[in-house]
Amino acid sequence: MITDLKNILALAGERGCAIPAFNVYNLESVMGVMQAAEETESPVIFMMYSRLFDTPNAGLVAPMIHEAIRRLPVPTAFHLDHGAGIPEVLRALRLGATGIMIDASNLPLEENIVQTRSAVQLCAECGVPVEAELGHVGSVADEKMSTFTDVAEAERFVRETRADALAVMIGTAHGRYKQAPVLDIARIRSLQEATGVPLVLHGGSGVPDDQIRMAVKAGVRKVNFATDLCYAFLDSVFSVDRSKVPLDLFMREPVQAVKAFAVSKIRLLGANTK
Repeated sequence: MITDLKNILALAGERGCAIPAFNVYNLESVMGVMQAAEETESPVIFMMYSRLFDTPNAGLVAPMIHEAIRRLPVPTAFHLDHGAGIPEVLRALRLGATGIMIDASNLPLEENIVQTRSAVQLCAECGVPVEAELGHVGSVADEKMSTFTDVAEAERFVRETRADALAVMIGTAHGRYKQAPVLDIARIRSLQEATGVPLVLHGGSGVPDDQIRMAVKAGVRKVNFATDLCYAFLDSVFSVDRSKVPLDLFMREPVQAVKAFAVSKIRLLGANTK
């Protein structure tokens, strides 16, 4: 059952949970997430990273996502993750994305506002909600962590851009952590109160479960998972018996590994509660 970003996050708000958003890259990762949503009867978000929309691969993976969503009886969205610019936004819209992220967080505030507002206005013509980012969520490989999202700037940013959801920097990073992060839970509460929009936590892979739960309670309504989903898939691929030559048989275990990972995050975020 297809829905858009705004409606699925409104559902999260009603339930007091967060919706897991999983980056998928191929048929097996799509199947794993689909089976997890089906088994738990839970809403999920399928995401494709911006890079894929710069390649022909997007035109192959997007139809797989749409078919998975068509088969699911639960609300499900298809989201562009970390849209690098308007070209990627347009490609995602053409391929049926029901949520768009524009990421201009590495730009100065004024430029971020201008670029985000342009994306919001463009997507509004298609009726597609937009997630933006304020406070750059970097990589675990960065020499130092970016400055946390400022509450006053966030209030102004949402007011002037009219973004439907806001990704914030409160202590996470993309990649596999060498040391578990410590989230600024009080800042999440302040940001939610100031902006009034659903907050998004990027870099969810590897964040301790107790901190994830506190973040959800404080107002986070969408949590992104990419790195650990990839590891779940690859670790299984490397362990499968090489005598299984037919690829459909070989890939059964990796699909189940992705499914198990997705089920664990669905339950962690409380998305399986009604």
